[in-house]
Amino acid sequence: MTTTSSVSRRGFLKMSGALGGALCLGFVLGEGGRRAEAAEAKSAIPAPNAFVRIEKDGGVTIVSNKSEMGQGIYTSLAMLIAEELECDWNRIQVVSAPAAPVYVHTAFHIQITGGSTSTLSSYDQYRKIGAAARDMLIAAAAQRWGVPAAQCRAENSRVFNNANGASLGYGELTEAAGKLPVPDTVELKPRHRWKLLGTRVHRLDGDEKLDGRAQFAMDVRLPGMLTALVKRCPSYGGKPGSFKADAARAVPGVRDVFAISNGVAVLADGFWPAKKARDLLDVEWERGANAELDSTRLGEHYRELAARPGQHYHGVGDAEAALAGAAKRLEALYELPYLSHSPMEPLNCVVWLKPGSCEIWSGTQSQTIDAGMAATMTGLKPEQVTLHTTFLGGGFGRRAVPVGSDWLKEALEVVKHHGQGAPVRLMWTRDDDLAGAYYRPMWTDRLRGGIGADGKPVAWLQTGVGQSILAGTPFAPMMVKNGIDEVSVEGTEDMPYALPAVKLDLHTVPTPLPVLWWRSVGHSHSAFSKECFVDELAELARQDPVAYRLALLDKAPRQQGVLREAARMAGWGRKLPKGHGLGVAVHTSFGSHVAQVVEVSVKDRELKVEHVWCAVDCGVVVNPDQVAAQMEGAVMFGLSAVMFGEITFKDGEVEQKNFDRYQIVRMFQAPKVDVSIVASEEAPGGTGEPAVPPVAPALANAIRSASGQRLRELPLSRHGYQMV
Repeated sequence: MTTTSSVSRRGFLKMSGALGGALCLGFVLGEGGRRAEAAEAKSAIPAPNAFVRIEKDGGVTIVSNKSEMGQGIYTSLAMLIAEELECDWNRIQVVSAPAAPVYVHTAFHIQITGGSTSTLSSYDQYRKIGAAARDMLIAAAAQRWGVPAAQCRAENSRVFNNANGASLGYGELTEAAGKLPVPDTVELKPRHRWKLLGTRVHRLDGDEKLDGRAQFAMDVRLPGMLTALVKRCPSYGGKPGSFKADAARAVPGVRDVFAISNGVAVLADGFWPAKKARDLLDVEWERGANAELDSTRLGEHYRELAARPGQHYHGVGDAEAALAGAAKRLEALYELPYLSHSPMEPLNCVVWLKPGSCEIWSGTQSQTIDAGMAATMTGLKPEQVTLHTTFLGGGFGRRAVPVGSDWLKEALEVVKHHGQGAPVRLMWTRDDDLAGAYYRPMWTDRLRGGIGADGKPVAWLQTGVGQSILAGTPFAPMMVKNGIDEVSVEGTEDMPYALPAVKLDLHTVPTPLPVLWWRSVGHSHSAFSKECFVDELAELARQDPVAYRLALLDKAPRQQGVLREAARMAGWGRKLPKGHGLGVAVHTSFGSHVAQVVEVSVKDRELKVEHVWCAVDCGVVVNPDQVAAQMEGAVMFGLSAVMFGEITFKDGEVEQKNFDRYQIVRMFQAPKVDVSIVASEEAPGGTGEPAVPPVAPALANAIRSASGQRLRELPLSRHGYQMV
């Protein structure tokens, strides 16, 4: 069974629920938080008192330990609890959790949102929380009635006595339930009894985002708040030397101008006086290690390295011998540029430093790291730092810096220099964001392959060249093994294709430029080289690209399933108009399997992406509507990157200053997108990132089909293609 969705049918509808006077099952902070941690330590069931609040009137507030950055996780987590809690969905609201140990990620053991892990990491946790709260409410009602708990049931935010039909609302029971011990075990509802899970539930954050009530960090307003902007060195890592600020200080509304570690800060009554004053600064820079960075020369260096063997990290059989004995051989070089995350809301935060406390409002993906950095920089105890996570205007990995948010660090420096008292809002402009480093690494893959007389691959040899994201970060001890960064090579050694001989090696190139995970991380480059090269091998064998893949996936039924479904949706094999072509790609990442077929039309380098068909197997689905939305959004995100996306450097400076040079797909260029969710009984996989990797190879393969041109270097605009 499949469910389908078209991008034209997206939309937000009404949310329900409002804040009221809460009588909680416990407290999120203080003694309740400590009690919650103690309960978790002695029980496999997370303590519901830190995650669920029940109002006196029966309304339910669910506390999300994941950041909401447009992916819909507030709604998914609420559905998981509500299904087991048996509460009225129309009386639910969701709030963000504070930074606290009880809210750490079940796998990463810090409070963080990323890696497409929000649903899969919370699937059992939040269901058990809901079930535990339900059982505690039932137990409280049974005690009041003096009957066995087995005689009672929960339904629609009430507990019923099955013997006489009496009932009590959750609001009447919450105080007594909060005093009961957390059950050691709970019974989760079987799938055939689900009412919410697996249904298309409209997002709880929809209304407030449509009418402007939603609060992003940029929307925070506090009494006496000042605004700070920083003028940074044009080459990343540079520091300010001398500077002239007389003209800047003369701008009305400017309070102060001073140097911080990486630039010169302007503090003013609002954004525009700060911006005007910053533009008037005259700074002499110590440009640092990136002053001579040139991405063209770096690309040449990568190509030179790709021609030589790197550090071996995976092998099957004797690939060199198999290649030498192949009936036909092929070699290809695939190149991908630096990319910016460019979330629509530029980086910003608000910091209020007072005697003995620090309060922060930030759209962060990494609460534990950011709150810890704030405590260290201010000299406060961790419990004296309060971090409010607002809605995020996009993240894509940029708001999860493993050594602490660079924009928060700047804000803390500004506040410490200025002194305690007034809250300070630090803001980045779009230009700041594009020039602010932390990019998706530039990457080069050299692939060599051979096929036998039957056309099947007999050898696959791959040399990757790129920069490690995790080297030098706190994650390195766990995820960099024998010099190999796991995220650099993800999607390579676990290829599902049946390949008798494989040799994989890597050159890790250190540069002083910080890089960071970008939506789909290493899969963003590994899928491009893998799926383009498979297409090239199929062409060398004179075989159909879909049939060729299916034969190589005989031991990967889930990949076969999505590939067949995407091909069915697109009508693979049908006769196409002149100048049209179909391209296909299939890739597995973050626990989910995605296949895409792209149809393009090409005329004189004018490229129109006509249609994208996307099939996904992400295991058990919590909300099909949100899965479809994530697939559609990822397709558009991927199209922007493959068509236009590149960050280039000349004399140490980023050449793309704004969206005029770093383009994204416009509405008139957007293709129709159809999504099919393949039904599955497997554990939930991620959905935020897995649809990004197949976009680039499917599009490049479609262009080959339509025009005969094989493109191995991204973005496609480098080759003169214009999107219409």
